Amino acid sequence: MTRPITAGLDGSEESLAALAWAAREAVRRGTPLHIAHAWRFDPRGGGGEGDREAQEKWVLDAVAGAARTLTDRHPGLEVTTEAREGDAADTLLAVSADADTLVLGSRGHGAVVGFLLGSVGQQVIAGATRPVVLVRAGDEASAEASGREIVVGQQGDEEDSAEVLGFAFATAAARGASVRAVRAWTLPPVFAYSPGSLRLADEAGGLEPYERKALEEAVRPWRERFPDVPVVEHVEMGSAGQVLLAVAGGAQLVVVGRRARRTAVGARIGSVAHGVLHHAPCPVAVVPHA
Repeated sequence: MTRPITAGLDGSEESLAALAWAAREAVRRGTPLHIAHAWRFDPRGGGGEGDREAQEKWVLDAVAGAARTLTDRHPGLEVTTEAREGDAADTLLAVSADADTLVLGSRGHGAVVGFLLGSVGQQVIAGATRPVVLVRAGDEASAEASGREIVVGQQGDEEDSAEVLGFAFATAAARGASVRAVRAWTLPPVFAYSPGSLRLADEAGGLEPYERKALEEAVRPWRERFPDVPVVEHVEMGSAGQVLLAVAGGAQLVVVGRRARRTAVGARIGSVAHGVLHHAPCPVAVVPHA
């Protein structure tokens, strides 16, 4: 069964932008689109709206209206909907488990402030087992024009970044875009040196050549799988978040990874993903990986 692109809808301008982004992506990938809405009964509603059935009908009509708008805009797109009564974060996490990608809206105030993550967005990103894309209000299809690249952060070895690079390359292939694979590195503290790491760095000709080789090896299988996707390999000294943001100005999407593991204080987004989410000027995809 083909997993759908799922979009969370709450009626806000941000969620409508996310819904439009999700629909375009579903058309590109030839996948269905699923619209999910979480609602809570409000007994204080006036004018008949305090009735549970009346509120539920209003919600269902609103979701159905959004679906009709998208099918009119994208003839042939398969759209399904659901509205669940309950907590928004719990609902989105539940529907994301069966999705190819979950798309959410996020408030933004320009390229300097970037995304303003609410508690629901943070919970969903930290707990999701599937990729989550954050789209800002005002995002337009023109930002996805040919020539604007997909920027993806690569860390660790080939296995560590397989899911993240795979998502970036598949997205670029569907859009006819290029990929800029970014690997940031810093000088390790003296106590972090080990005989093994020193030997590998020496064999590569130094620390920076070692980092370039690591990126090249991580990207190689994806170059082979997507031969028509142009690739730029970018290695730069600095913190991962700062390096990614420095090259994100011309991107149509930034893809970052998040380790899908729980700590003593629960699931976390991670410092790199958190920084990029708050400051990137374009949609951001957070991809969980082992």
